[in-house]
Amino acid sequence: MELINNTYPEEFILLGFADRPWLELPLFIILLITYPMAMMGNIAIILVSKLDPRLHSPMYFFLTNLSFLDMCYTTSIVPQMLFNLGSSKKTISYMRCAVQLYFFHIMGGTECLLLALMSFDRYMAICKPLHYTLVMNQHACILLASTVWLSGMTYAVSEATVTLQLPLCGHNTLDHLLCEIPVLIKAACGEKGANELALSVVCIFMLAVPLCLILASYACIGYAVFKIKSSEGRKKAFGTCSSHLIVVFLFYGPAISMYLQPPSSISRDQPKFMALFYGVVTPTLNPFIYTLRNKDVKGALGRLVRSIFTFK
Repeated sequence: MELINNTYPEEFILLGFADRPWLELPLFIILLITYPMAMMGNIAIILVSKLDPRLHSPMYFFLTNLSFLDMCYTTSIVPQMLFNLGSSKKTISYMRCAVQLYFFHIMGGTECLLLALMSFDRYMAICKPLHYTLVMNQHACILLASTVWLSGMTYAVSEATVTLQLPLCGHNTLDHLLCEIPVLIKAACGEKGANELALSVVCIFMLAVPLCLILASYACIGYAVFKIKSSEGRKKAFGTCSSHLIVVFLFYGPAISMYLQPPSSISRDQPKFMALFYGVVTPTLNPFIYTLRNKDVKGALGRLVRSIFTFK
């Protein structure tokens, strides 16, 4: 491991898959394909949600937030990954590492809470339909979304700032593809038990509590759906909710396996594959999941494409 004289290095060496060089080219090609797909898919959802009056509802307002968040989330890590995988220089400056750390965790923390908020929206729409328009009005939706973003920022800024204060004892090598809190804690020297405990406690509130609320919401939704007499109504409710549930498990599964255990117990390759999953795979799949399983979004996309060709 390379040593330098200062407590905080000028740059970090991101090892990535240096021990498996045969993986670098396939991963580079996959990222080069999936990144534009993720951007175009999420931009398409934002456009149809804004341009189609039929989609001017709380559900699609939150979906627009999720799409914008996913674009920022994947952009915070993929360009750096492409640079590292495509060149022999595997470094990132300390300042860029810090910026990446803040942005990556702002987006991750916000997504945890936003997915819980989206499940609450579905709970109100299906279980409390008479109160839905009253409770989930435009002002309330903006306030809820703002609270979620502010909470995600507060979590990220506090945790990332504390993590960046840890002494590295001259070590500037990170066995990862990006700068992430558990990996930096693991690389730090000295007493870091308090940081591991703080991260676990905060992640219980950011991951476990929202996930419990999501599961409770869907338990109520499932009970309400089974009471719907119309088979068409049940099918529509299940179609809308199943899309969200798939997204929830795609995001929460890897995130829980990464953040709800002490960083010292994380295996060598786990952070790399988990980061690729919830930072690249999930943002790429989300637009397709919501589009393919949602007739309203498919219809809006069809109308948008037809209007573009008609205009031409």
